[in-house]
Amino acid sequence: MVLHFGKATGIYFKTMPFVLLRMGIGVLLGLATVLYFGILGFLAYTFFSESISGIIAIIGLLIALFIFIKAWNLFARYVLYLVKAGHIAVIAHIIDTGEVPSNQISYGTGQVKEHFKEASALFAVDMVVKAVIKQFNKRVVSFADLVSFVPNLKQIIQIIAKAITIAASYIDEAIIAYMFISEEENRWKSAGDGLVLYAKTWKSVLGSTLLMVLGMYAVALVLFLALSPVAGLLGGLSTTFELIGWVVIAGVLLTIYSGFLKPWVKTVVITTFLIEAQDETPDSQTRQYIEERSDKFKELLERGEQEETEGTTEKQPNEGGPATPA
Repeated sequence: MVLHFGKATGIYFKTMPFVLLRMGIGVLLGLATVLYFGILGFLAYTFFSESISGIIAIIGLLIALFIFIKAWNLFARYVLYLVKAGHIAVIAHIIDTGEVPSNQISYGTGQVKEHFKEASALFAVDMVVKAVIKQFNKRVVSFADLVSFVPNLKQIIQIIAKAITIAASYIDEAIIAYMFISEEENRWKSAGDGLVLYAKTWKSVLGSTLLMVLGMYAVALVLFLALSPVAGLLGGLSTTFELIGWVVIAGVLLTIYSGFLKPWVKTVVITTFLIEAQDETPDSQTRQYIEERSDKFKELLERGEQEETEGTTEKQPNEGGPATPA
């Protein structure tokens, strides 16, 4: 297994504008969340604390949560996906050409709009790709049933399987990256080709990703242990200060994890996949191998054929030719 950490880390720093943009959006979302629930809590305490029953309060809280979740999903689907995919497009471009776009944000978002037209199209492809990867990994990587007669070994394998599941959650982004540099215009066929290439390189890609995920959680543990004395020190003042300390620590860890570590892992996964797949080509044998293990892959191929048929129909001229103006 060849590790491409050095090259990927260099690309990661080259795409720092996107990293900082995503981190900034994350911080703003965090502040908006605190503000939203803070205002709700203030209003509830000020005006309704003595005049409403517990059941009504719970219903109100559930409604507020529902509105928040709906708003979050809409924002994630139409804004965060655009930023996330734009970053992926820039990473893929650098790996493919060795050049860094002068205006990364504009280039990345432009590539997303060019390839997917609208965010919902990207979302649809990504969901199916994730499902295929999940089914493929489950059928190919899982081997816990073969050692069920050794209880301790089975537990270890189950832990590894959970880590693999987390690692696999990054791989769909590598497939999206391949789609940005693929010459195939049909996005479903392009995704299918990317999945075939993943099936041919999954050991290197998933193996390196697994190492990074384990390392990332080790870093998180070290940071937690390093920062926890701060909360303990504040606890000597009062319980409130201790609680504030833990909230601040959680915020710092979440910012580091979401703002810096996750984009780095994503960059390494994409870099590893695209480099490992350079000397490979999608072939019918591997395609059939995936079809036998994933019904979602069959669905993806069917969507590709459907899109191609619809595109061909739209390009065909009318049988009677263009209408003659009166």
